[in-house]
Formats: sequence, C-alpha cells, structure tokens
Amino acid sequence: MIKQIPSKEIKNYVKNNPKCVLLDVRTKEEWDNGKPDGDKIGLKTYFLSLQFEGQILNQNFVEEFKNLKINQDYEILTSCGTGGRSQRAAEILTTLGYKCSNISDGFSGNNENIGWKENNLPCKW
Repeated sequence: MIKQIPSKEIKNYVKNNPKCVLLDVRTKEEWDNGKPDGDKIGLKTYFLSLQFEGQILNQNFVEEFKNLKINQDYEILTSCGTGGRSQRAAEILTTLGYKCSNISDGFSGNNENIGWKENNLPCKW
C-alpha cells in the first residue's frame, strides 16, 4: 500500500526523512505552467511524464526512470496535478523495489486538499 502525504505536510516529512526525492509525473505542458521547486526545501526534484497529452501512456516510463539513476536508498515522493497519476507512478516504481509515497493532493489540489501551489510551497514559473 502506498503512503499518502498531503502537500501541507511535505516540509515536515522531508525534515524528518531527508533521504527523499520528488518525482513530478505531469506532462510538459503542465510543467510549463508551474512546477514544484523541491530543491528549496531540500528535496531534489525530477520531472518525468507518466503520460502525454490526450491520456497516452508513456511506454518508456520505467526505462526513463531508471536513466535518472536514483539510489534505491531514497524514498520517491511522487506528484502530479491532483494525486491520481502519481499514485499510479508510485505503484509502478514500488514493483521495481523502490519505496514510494504519493503526494495525495498533487501540485494543483483536489477535492480533499489544496495542493502544493496553494500551500505556498516553493514553485518555479
């Protein structure tokens, strides 16, 4: 089961679990409209689309993830727009032997929480 972490808890989570990285799996178009700047809170940030515009799955996701060469000692915090795609990415990466947690409200927020951006976490534009 993938742990769910609302974005409002990310700063404290990273402070208490420093061996984490952030993997944003949104599309390039979404990134171009704002992205998390995890580096400002000690969270190295990677961007790798799980799917492309039009809901087309990135068939090379696993291969491209492996090319990032993230050490398996690190926990992967997955993020997307609202928490759905990042949940799927976390499930995929868990099958590869990585410890993953999902940022449950993503960058933009969802019905339950307001998301990374509205929690005034660091962003790049």
